[in-house]
Amino acid sequence: MDKTLKRLLDAEMKAEQIARQADDQRERLIQEAMLEARAEESRFESHIPEIHASFQEQAEERARQAIVELKRRYDLKHTRLRDLAERREEEALDAAFALLTDPAVDD
Repeated sequence: MDKTLKRLLDAEMKAEQIARQADDQRERLIQEAMLEARAEESRFESHIPEIHASFQEQAEERARQAIVELKRRYDLKHTRLRDLAERREEEALDAAFALLTDPAVDD
């Protein structure tokens, strides 16, 4: 019986030792994972200015393109309005000249 009890105690001590080793290993893995996560976070944070600058450049380029397109549209409308105004001016001058030279208006 003493041998059986001794074997059981030895087995229990081994099991406790294995459990402690597993706990230690788990704790090491957790610490390593946390360190790795912090390092990744730090790397990401160090790239934030580059990411921001990239988005800023893209936004500025889109704004430049929008301005160019708006200016093109403005110039086109301006040209159309100028042409229309010139035509209307000629029509108005012709109508005024017709009124001035119409003998029926003198009556």
